[in-house]
Amino acid sequence: MTRFVGNIEKLTLKNDYFREVLFTGKHAQLVVMCLQPDEEIGNEVHESVDQFFRIEQGEAKFVFGGKEEHIVHESDAVIVPAGTWHNVINTSRKQQLKLYTVYSPPNHPEGTIHKNKAEAEEAEKQEHH
Repeated sequence: MTRFVGNIEKLTLKNDYFREVLFTGKHAQLVVMCLQPDEEIGNEVHESVDQFFRIEQGEAKFVFGGKEEHIVHESDAVIVPAGTWHNVINTSRKQQLKLYTVYSPPNHPEGTIHKNKAEAEEAEKQEHH
């Protein structure tokens, strides 16, 4: 298992990919994400994975259970407990939303890079077959 040491703020701000896994351990996974203006992750649930988010740039709307909404900004953190339906939406029409997330346990194959949301959705279809 490799270790991760780095300036997570700079790495997050530099990232333009929808999703890039930076580290995968036995119990946690570090991922940087970038959502384009008006883009969203999509409503999803991880039955056995807790997820921590930190916003580094932009404004996001987190929606829990399809109805509870929270607007978060740069430097804010959000934790989504396992079993919680959630969506993350970039509320800006001009600015990218840049964030990093920690899954516990890991949720994506080690080394995953999805350059855009369409690529991520296609890969997730393949993983579930």
